[in-house]
Amino acid sequence: MSHTVSNKQLTRGGAFLIQDTHPDNVFIPEEFTEEQLQLAKMCEDFINAEIYPNLEKIDKMEGNIMVNLLNKAADLGMLGLSIPEEYGGYGMDFTTNMLTSEVLGASHSFAVALMAHTGIGTLPILYFGNEEQKKKYLPGLASGKLKASYCLTEPGSGSDALGAKTKAILSEDGKHYIITGQKMWITNAGFADVFIVFAKIDGDKFTGFILERSMPGITFGEEEKKMGIKGSSTRQVFFNEVKVPVENVLGEIGKGHKIAFNILNIGRIKLAAATLGAAKKCSSASIQYANERHQFNKPIASFGAIKHKLAEQIIRIYTLESATYRATNDISETEKFNLANGMSFNDALLGAAEEYSIECAMLKVAGSEALDYVVDEGVQIYGGMGFSAEAPMDRAYRDARINRIFEGTNEINRMLTVDMIMKKALKGQLDLMTPAMAVQKELMSIPDFNEGRGGAFLEYEKFMIRNFKKAILLTAGAAAQKLMQKLAHEQEILMYIADMCIWTYLAESTLIRIEKLAQIKGHEAIDLPLAILKTYIHDVADFIGLAGKNAICAFASGDEMKMMLLGIKRFTKHDPINTKELRRKIADAAIQKGSYLFS
Repeated sequence: MSHTVSNKQLTRGGAFLIQDTHPDNVFIPEEFTEEQLQLAKMCEDFINAEIYPNLEKIDKMEGNIMVNLLNKAADLGMLGLSIPEEYGGYGMDFTTNMLTSEVLGASHSFAVALMAHTGIGTLPILYFGNEEQKKKYLPGLASGKLKASYCLTEPGSGSDALGAKTKAILSEDGKHYIITGQKMWITNAGFADVFIVFAKIDGDKFTGFILERSMPGITFGEEEKKMGIKGSSTRQVFFNEVKVPVENVLGEIGKGHKIAFNILNIGRIKLAAATLGAAKKCSSASIQYANERHQFNKPIASFGAIKHKLAEQIIRIYTLESATYRATNDISETEKFNLANGMSFNDALLGAAEEYSIECAMLKVAGSEALDYVVDEGVQIYGGMGFSAEAPMDRAYRDARINRIFEGTNEINRMLTVDMIMKKALKGQLDLMTPAMAVQKELMSIPDFNEGRGGAFLEYEKFMIRNFKKAILLTAGAAAQKLMQKLAHEQEILMYIADMCIWTYLAESTLIRIEKLAQIKGHEAIDLPLAILKTYIHDVADFIGLAGKNAICAFASGDEMKMMLLGIKRFTKHDPINTKELRRKIADAAIQKGSYLFS
């Protein structure tokens, strides 16, 4: 169920449901090295100097502004951070790459172009390309001489990526594949030199290819007019009998799904990091405006309703951050373990990301929805100015919306979360049955009303999170037992269970962060984080209770339903606390600082 690396004991992906995690086995943002922080500062300085003053020009796509900005970023090394030195990059570790993704995530359309290039545009070649392909393309992608794009989505296949119609036919001389088809919503299509394209050989072998812009037969649609991320190039790409050398097949024939799905795991957690950076920027803007805007002869930051919004922005950001870097560390340490045990470079990180694909999917949902909340309340805090294109919230609001669709819709990611948990259980990789049976047995016993209330540090919060896990095991176990294969088609139930998992993972990640922070900096350093944790647990207890109730009522009936509903009530029951005062405490500290609390 676990492995040891760097003196850390790491659990399997998804095992948070059935195992506790010791704080020594997690990484928290307070542990970034000086070198990592300097790199983050360089990225922040870049977007302050080059992006924010030019946001209007970027959105209007003036001249070659996006290409020029990518070239400037390349000069600073930003395009080659994840590429090994032997191919012209800097070979930075996964955690460092996540931190830069966070900071650059606040750069609106530029973030989309940059991450499409460095992520889905470059990583397929890095991890699935052969040595000749890597030597041919990676140095140019790292230096910015080549720009990359990724062509998966088609008019008839979005979430159903394997339903693609683009076809590849081997030429009579066996030297080329002739590719014909259409792709849409292709980021960077307006200027990319290299395209990762998926097509079917013989009508069913879904395969990846590397195409170059100069290949005859590739044409492009006009730039899409979009709700947000207006400065990013988004076009349709048409392939009319494009001759692609057989040596440009990427990976194995018929195994294109491995490229698409494995790269998505990394893309999802990196998107969580990007939304985190954008949310912090928006929170700071909200706090600053609330301090400056006066009504009734006082700053609006002094009003309780505004304090509630500011505090809730911070709570959602802090819990997301805690969970994101917890999973980041799990992936990073597992990558090291894989390399130490003889796994190739190509497979080590992808294997680690696949191991934690459940967490990647949950964080994609959590990040995109946290940012949506933050920008929405940012507009509200700005009031009338929030609706004006002259203020920053207009662009932030519009640009944020795509994140719930990118990298697999949130609905798909919710269903994948539960599907992957169940598959791991069926394969024997997660023993869900034993704890689920223990939960059913516990329902027959008289509860200990003093449990979790001994007064030890974080004892009550740990007790609540253990109960959240029991609520999930009760609901998911009963649903699987009752519905069996039919559960895969009960999307509403799957989404309820996924939400229960997401809230629990964020709550536990925040608790572990606070526990470790207390060890490192002492209990005086956790006053505000503890207020965040207490408020979050108090609120999500009710959310988990409602989701569990709705899920159970969707598949159970009679005495069985009544018994399980009593269980849900038991496992989400919580002591009342004054969340108004806790939120005011959080907001007051941020108001005094004048920006997001934990930058």
